[in-house]
Amino acid sequence: MPDTIKILAVDDSASTLEVLKRHLQSGGYEVYSCSRVAEALPLLDELDIDLIITDYRMPEATGLDLIKHVRANHPDIEIMMITGHPTITGAVEAIKDGAGEYLAKPFTAEELLSAVQRIVDRLLQKRVLGSLDSPPNNFGIVGSSEEMKLVFQRINKASSTSANALISGDSGTGKELVARAIHYNSDRRSAPFVPVNCTAIPDSLIESELFGHVKGAFTGAKDARAGFFEIAHGGSIFLDEIGDASPNMQAKLLRVIQSKEFCKVGSSQVRTVDTRILAASHKDLKQLVKDGGFREDLYYRIDVVDIPVPSLAERGDDILALINHFLDKFSKTMGRTRPTLSDAALRSLRHHQWPGNVRELENLIHRLVVIVDHDPIEVTDLPDAMRFTLPREGRVDRSLAEVEKEHISNVLTMTNNNKTRAAEILGINRKTLREKLKRFEK
Repeated sequence: MPDTIKILAVDDSASTLEVLKRHLQSGGYEVYSCSRVAEALPLLDELDIDLIITDYRMPEATGLDLIKHVRANHPDIEIMMITGHPTITGAVEAIKDGAGEYLAKPFTAEELLSAVQRIVDRLLQKRVLGSLDSPPNNFGIVGSSEEMKLVFQRINKASSTSANALISGDSGTGKELVARAIHYNSDRRSAPFVPVNCTAIPDSLIESELFGHVKGAFTGAKDARAGFFEIAHGGSIFLDEIGDASPNMQAKLLRVIQSKEFCKVGSSQVRTVDTRILAASHKDLKQLVKDGGFREDLYYRIDVVDIPVPSLAERGDDILALINHFLDKFSKTMGRTRPTLSDAALRSLRHHQWPGNVRELENLIHRLVVIVDHDPIEVTDLPDAMRFTLPREGRVDRSLAEVEKEHISNVLTMTNNNKTRAAEILGINRKTLREKLKRFEK
């Protein structure tokens, strides 16, 4: 693995290239650029490029032409397509021809870096899978505990079929990694894997986002767009946090899962789709069904193969393996010397309860690599809640409110007071967190 990820940006717009270089370099990536496909080809032979970000429409040769060339001659290079003219055929063609992500202009720095990070994660996972030092059966997922071996067995079974699967587990345990492992080890691996956050789609846009729309279907529909199900045709769609899906969204999902048919918004043409459903939830869907918060018929449609993912605290020495993995990952992507941790710091991390699971651990190691400028990393460099190798003395006469206040305070400290991140770790929304903090201030 190179010290930094090398990215080649190809776009005939000088301003777009400047924006890409500025945002990507701020993210720690090594960036090269050119304005034509013809200029990109020799660079691919000269440089050890990890990722190409290419415009869709360019003079002479297009982004699709570049994708086809790369797939035929440099199959290990990842690709992201960007375009100011998003269309149904453009998105579908780009992904089918090998683009890992498809991003429409204009995009924010956060959207760009998030898409690049997803590709880099996949790139690292593929390289781990190809490493002789990696166990052959772990799908690029770090861990060898008995609890994770059971997860790997379920992934094996799920990968050998096209049955829908439900991945359950606390927030931050790596449910999307499990979903990707199922998809990329199945017969559908050459078709798209499309992640969908069920909590992020407002009810007014559900049909358009899931099934797409035709030009002029509603005010603002200047171009036709493909929906998630159409893009995922032949592949897998990952419905993250399906337990938070609204009743309207649940109804739409049930209909397309049952019939394998849908209509675009603004069209009466019925289309068929072959898409495997991989769903995930940190909530107990069985209990939600009993409480009337989730459709029973939808639950049985998605829960054909059940894959529970253990919390990090249940995974024993996997914590140490993950610490090593994240130290390697962030040191290399940032081009920094890999730090070590003192025995006391390792003991503290090993015995921490990790309410945010693997995501919390990853966030912490990333922050330590960025902030700490000495070696080894000591206990004093860790957040307050992790500076103890023995459990703090806990009084049994404390109220539930006191215990909750202390836990929320520890999570906020760990996330540098990032309330969005803290709410995600706590399994609540930002509004609920704000209300609790106001109550604590009284």
